[in-house]
Amino acid sequence: MAICLVTGGAGFIGSHLVEMLVQKGHHVRVLDNLSTGRLANLEAVLGSIEFVAGDVCDGDLVQDLMHGVDYVFHQAALASVPLSVEKPLETHAVCATGTLTILDAARRAAVRRVIYASSSAVYGDQPTSAKRETDLPSPISPYGAAKLAGEIYCRAFFATYGLETVCLRYFNVFGPRQDPESPYAAVIPRFVSAIVRGEAPVVYGDGQQSRDFVYVEDVVRANLLAMDASDIGGRVFNIATGRAVSLLELLRVLEELFGFSIQPRFDPPRPGDIRQSMADITQAEQRLGYRPQISLAEGLRRAIGYYRHLAGANA
Repeated sequence: MAICLVTGGAGFIGSHLVEMLVQKGHHVRVLDNLSTGRLANLEAVLGSIEFVAGDVCDGDLVQDLMHGVDYVFHQAALASVPLSVEKPLETHAVCATGTLTILDAARRAAVRRVIYASSSAVYGDQPTSAKRETDLPSPISPYGAAKLAGEIYCRAFFATYGLETVCLRYFNVFGPRQDPESPYAAVIPRFVSAIVRGEAPVVYGDGQQSRDFVYVEDVVRANLLAMDASDIGGRVFNIATGRAVSLLELLRVLEELFGFSIQPRFDPPRPGDIRQSMADITQAEQRLGYRPQISLAEGLRRAIGYYRHLAGANA
């Protein structure tokens, strides 16, 4: 059994990760300021974890929580490109300064390994068909820039202090507990929740832009693999499926699952949005043993069930 600290552990991805760590028999501490996370996401495990409401930029609190910790899963972030365009300073504070705070506390506490949730946003809008970890990062949003800053700090702490760090570049993660109501919500919860309400889903742009959609359960599995894999200190890995899906294709899959025609509304593109995004996951396959297991259709089926339940509960 290991002692694990999960920052942002009441959030979308973090709460799924906490549940899996508890199921594996680990002792879990969660740090979350509940600005976007919800205690309801942890309802099934609240009696089995330590939960602390607080901020990753609070150095004294973070240092206290780091005592005795073996592994840190740093999920806390303002995880939205549109939000970062509107609030670049806040995004930097959480994603860059918050990461530095976590790393400094972790190296002082002699933590074994920090697994950092990075993002495909670090690549920017490069023309290459499949993004590789060796590609030169070129973020086009404050969010991508802040996530890249976190990666650079991770590599620097590994090189300078010997603190083992692993950066996981998440592509477009989706699944239950992803907030559909925020004005900065991701595309799948926006689409599905709109369709459930009988509204037209909004497409920003022409719908030909593509994303590499990866189900949250596969992302959690990647974190657990990064916890246990050997000789990966200072490394970066893409976590995705290796398949690009356009938003128009996504709507066609949703039509099949809902069983009726869906007519979207087209609005102008948003600043900071990337045109094409697809990962090469060879490194994660070879070094972590990562294999995505949940198909897009199956993941969407589960997400639809969740948002239907949510709509019924809020009716």
